[in-house]
Amino acid sequence: MQSLELTLVAGPPGVGKTTWISQFLKDVSRPLFYLYPGSQAESVDLARIGYCFPWVSIIADDRAATVLTDLPDQAQVFMELGFHLDLESPLLAALPGRRIAIVPPGLETSEWHDWADEVIPSNHSQLSSAGKLPALWRSPLTGQVFDPPSLDEVLIELTGGAYGQVMRLKGIFELPDGQAFYIDFVEGLPGIEYTDLKLPRWLEGHPDRFSGVEIVGRNLKQKTIAQTLLACCLADDVLFQYQRQYQQLQSEEETVAEETEQEVMA
Repeated sequence: MQSLELTLVAGPPGVGKTTWISQFLKDVSRPLFYLYPGSQAESVDLARIGYCFPWVSIIADDRAATVLTDLPDQAQVFMELGFHLDLESPLLAALPGRRIAIVPPGLETSEWHDWADEVIPSNHSQLSSAGKLPALWRSPLTGQVFDPPSLDEVLIELTGGAYGQVMRLKGIFELPDGQAFYIDFVEGLPGIEYTDLKLPRWLEGHPDRFSGVEIVGRNLKQKTIAQTLLACCLADDVLFQYQRQYQQLQSEEETVAEETEQEVMA
């Protein structure tokens, strides 16, 4: 542990902790590790890091003690601390490393300020009202494929407060053209951000890779949210019909590309 190069990143929900960490995960010249204590084995953040930075090693909670004591030379570990963790816990206090707090602009004092070695103002979040911690609701969606217009409608309703106050929504959703998208919403910012994860198109049956949604908020109607999201999923016959169409389109595109390449080489 003496030679461990560890960066701990904390802050309230939606300030951009994962985004801040991600800028350092592009360095493929050294061994990189990512740990999110207390997250489920399959979570949106872990999956997103794995999809976008496949060279980064994801450390599971149950292997953290072993991995952190046997790291390769030049290894760098980023530990993201969820808002629900107690920063004053003995376990966190005993960890060596650089402590970064990312906080909403204008916030001058907080538990994150007291804990951190360095405080970085976020450029895209507002601090929610004081009081008890918001609820964190997760739901796996692996294997589900969504009808895009229906999903858009539900996300607009969700982020608009139809099912409780949504402070943060992030998820990975599969669409019938085989693409997987990361979807992000932060209360106080305009719109919902959609990012193509650049994964291979899945056009053979139900996708066998992680997808899911996580929502932080207050007074969330969790059962209704779950039922409404599932109502947006495509039935098997509709899904398979879409996939046949996209398979044919993909085949035609590949044929055109091959013909074009042959013409260029001729």
